[in-house]
Amino acid sequence: MRWVRTYHHDEVVSGAYRRALIISLSGNLLLAIIKGLAAFISGSAAVYADAINSISDVLYSILLIVGLWMALRPPDHSHPQGHSRFEPFAALFVTLTMAFAGFEAGRSSILRFINGTEPLTLGIPLVILAVSVGIKVFMFISIKKAAVRASSPGLEAAAGDNISDVTTSIAAAIGITGANFVHPLLDPVFGLLVSIWIFKSVIELAKENLGYLTGAGADPEMLEEFRASVAAIKGVENVHHVITEFVGPKLIVDMHINVDGDLTLNEAHNICDAATEKLEKFAQVDRAYVHVEPIGYQ
Repeated sequence: MRWVRTYHHDEVVSGAYRRALIISLSGNLLLAIIKGLAAFISGSAAVYADAINSISDVLYSILLIVGLWMALRPPDHSHPQGHSRFEPFAALFVTLTMAFAGFEAGRSSILRFINGTEPLTLGIPLVILAVSVGIKVFMFISIKKAAVRASSPGLEAAAGDNISDVTTSIAAAIGITGANFVHPLLDPVFGLLVSIWIFKSVIELAKENLGYLTGAGADPEMLEEFRASVAAIKGVENVHHVITEFVGPKLIVDMHINVDGDLTLNEAHNICDAATEKLEKFAQVDRAYVHVEPIGYQ
């Protein structure tokens, strides 16, 4: 039985992390610069809100790099279960930068709404926003692939944030266009909508990662999948006492099974190993501990 395993510590997965993080940091840095330029040229509250969002994305990319670097370290005496909790811990810091971006975007939009707006410049800002949407779609596809390969909630959050950014850029484009052709106050209104969307993402991200850090377990449907997969193994008479806990973004599974008490130790051990290997094939599982007991023992 494998009692100690490294977390995502193979070359393929590490390569997926590296590519995703390089794309995330470089892409967000480029977008922060060009959106800042668009906000300066246009004078738009909605574009400014989108630019602030991209600046927060740069900060979260840096935090994500640090968090994933620490999470990839193998178990040691100080962290015998591995360092995987550092990933959701870093993701919580990401929510702080996103919350600041949402606050600043909302504050700016409300002030523009109260104080009124001036005529906005179209042209280059709209082109920049269109380019931003294209870049973010590319980033989403690339990072999503890496997130699936690495089973990483940090990268999943980064991929999801890219789709959110597509929405904010489209909202900014609508705001700046509507301000010119419909009513000037549409710009701060859409800037405020961008702020609300950012806070929505903050709440969802914080809720997910708090579960990883506070010892939440698998949902009932997943528990049933674990039970059914092990119950199908030849020699397993009953499955009971299934406990799961997130250690970082992956689950540790503690399961007790009943087998014929007259089996030899080697036979019982082989069934135990088969159950462990089957559980650890689930993408959500990091490690599994299976205990063998005679029939009738609960």
